[in-house]
Amino acid sequence: MIQVGQKAPDFKATAALGNDEFKPLSLADYKGKWLVLFFYPLDFTFVCPTEINAFSDEIEKFKGIGAEILGVSVDSQFSHNAWMKVARKEGGIEGLKYPLLADVSKTIAQDYGVLLPAGIALRGLFVIDPEGVLQYQTVNFLNFGRSTEETLRVVQAIQMVKQSGEVCPANWKPGSATMKADPVKSKEYFSTVK
Repeated sequence: MIQVGQKAPDFKATAALGNDEFKPLSLADYKGKWLVLFFYPLDFTFVCPTEINAFSDEIEKFKGIGAEILGVSVDSQFSHNAWMKVARKEGGIEGLKYPLLADVSKTIAQDYGVLLPAGIALRGLFVIDPEGVLQYQTVNFLNFGRSTEETLRVVQAIQMVKQSGEVCPANWKPGSATMKADPVKSKEYFSTVK
C-alpha cells in the first residue's frame, strides 16, 4: 500500500494535451519539480469538470511555486481530447492548461490505491516532491469535489517545511509563523498563541 514518505509509484502513459496533441508522460518527466497528481472517476461526468477546470483556473498560482498539475482517469487519451473540445458551459473542459493522463490499463489508479472494484478511480490527490517522494495524499468519494485552495496551501506548507526545517501548525498559510520541532524551542511559537 502506498504511504506518504515513500517513493511515489512510477507511471508511464499517454496524455492528452489538447488541440489533438498527445504525449507519453512518466513520473520521471517531473523529476526536480513538485507534482500535484490527481485522479478523477470519468470524463464527461458532473463533479469532475468542476475540479479539472478549477485546477486549470489556478494553474499560474501552482506554477508560481514550482508545481505542475497532472490529472488522471481510466479514460483514453482520445476521450480526454474530445472532452477538451467541449465548452465549459456544456460541462466540458475546453481551454485546459495541463495534461490529462490516460490510465486505460488502470494500473496507475491501482498502484496509487484509488481503483474501485467497478473499474473507476476515487478522487485521489497526491503531492510528490522534486525527489519523487510522496508528501501528501487525500482520497474523496465520488460525489464531492476537492479544494484547489487547500491543495495550494498544502504544497506551500510542505515547501516551507523543507526550506526552513521547521514545522507548520494547523491552518498555516504563507507568511504565518512556523515552529521548531523541539519540546523547548516550540514554546516560542506557543507563547504567541492566544
